[in-house]
Amino acid sequence: MMKPLNRLNFSGGPGVLPESVLLQARESIIEVPEIGLSVLGISHRSDWFAAVVTELENNIRTLLGLSGDYHVLFLQGGATQQFSMIPMTLLRGKTHPADYLHTGYWSGKSLPEAQRQGPVRVLWSGQADGFRCLPRDEELPFSPDAPYLHYVSNETVEGLQFHRVPGRDDVPRVCDMSSDFLSKPCAAERFSLIYAHAQKNIGPAGVTVVLIRDEMLKDAPTDLPGFLDFRSHTQAHSNFNTPPVFAIYVVLLVTRWLINEIGGLARMDEINQNKAQLIYRLLDGSDGFYRGRAEPRDRSVMNAAFNLATPELDKLFIAEALAAGFSGLAGHRAIGGIRASIYNGLTLAAVEELAGFMEEFQRRQAR
Repeated sequence: MMKPLNRLNFSGGPGVLPESVLLQARESIIEVPEIGLSVLGISHRSDWFAAVVTELENNIRTLLGLSGDYHVLFLQGGATQQFSMIPMTLLRGKTHPADYLHTGYWSGKSLPEAQRQGPVRVLWSGQADGFRCLPRDEELPFSPDAPYLHYVSNETVEGLQFHRVPGRDDVPRVCDMSSDFLSKPCAAERFSLIYAHAQKNIGPAGVTVVLIRDEMLKDAPTDLPGFLDFRSHTQAHSNFNTPPVFAIYVVLLVTRWLINEIGGLARMDEINQNKAQLIYRLLDGSDGFYRGRAEPRDRSVMNAAFNLATPELDKLFIAEALAAGFSGLAGHRAIGGIRASIYNGLTLAAVEELAGFMEEFQRRQAR
C-alpha cells in the first residue's frame, strides 16, 4: 500500500484526495485496466470516455437526488469563468437587477464580472466588518423581480458557510458551491444553477461541475460565443471541445468512493462534522490562545480560519507546523492568519494529529 503522502495536507485548494482514489488514478496513468492505455492518451471521442461522462452524471444525480429537469455539465475555466458565463446567460438585456450577496473574497470576485453584463444589486455586504459573519434572513430584502439571486455557499478564505438556503423560492437561485459541493446532502432542486470547480472536495483542478435547470436556458441570448454558451455543452454532452479527460475521470472515482466506500452524502457530512467539531472545540477551549475568525453560528465545516495573539506567533505556528509535517495551514494572502481546510478527502485521523500538535504548541508557548 502506498504511503499516503498527502495525509496531512490542510491546503485550501487543491485539496487532498482520498487514498483509494489516488491509487486508482496512479494505476490509470499507466493503464486503464479495461482499455490497456494510459488515461492521459485515451481519446475524448472514445466510447470509454462517453461512458465515463454518463456514469459520472448518473452518480451526481444519485448523490443529490437530482431530477431529469437538470443538465449535468463538466466544463473548464473554473468558478472564475462562471462569474462571467452566468450573467452573460441570465442577466444580459434584463431591466431588473440580479441580487448578489457579498459575503467574502470569492463572492466579491463575482461582482465586477456580473456588472459588466447587466444591473446588479448588492443585497448585503459584510465587507465593513471584515467578513466575520453571514446575513440573517431579516437583513435580506429579496426582490421578487430579480432575474436570479447569486451567493457563495462556503467562503473558503474567511471560513464562513451558509447552513441554510437563503432566498425566495420564486426567484432562481444561483450558487457557487465550489468548496462544499458533495460534502453533505444538498436540496439541489431548490437551485436553478449550481457550479463547483473540482479542486476542493471532488477532484483535481481542470474541471468545473455545473448543474443547470433546463428552463434557465430557454431565454438565453442567441449571440453568445459557442464556448460560453451552456447550450453548446448540453448538446455536446460536455464534449464541445477537448475536455480534461483525466480530471473528469478522477471526479468519477471520487463519486464512486462517496457512494461505495463512504455510503453517501449523509455519512460524508457526519464525518466532516466530526472533523470540524474537533477543531472548533479546541479553539473554543484554548482560553483565547487560538482565536476563531468567524462568528460561531456561521463557521465553515470545510475551512477553520483562526489567528493567534500576534502575526509573529501566527508565523511561528505555521513554521513549526510545517516542520512537523502539516502542510497548507497558512491563511489566504487576502487576510493572513491560519486556515485548516478539512475537505472530504482529509481523514479524521489527520485532524486528530493536527489537534494534538495545536495542544502541544499552546503548552510550549505557556511555559
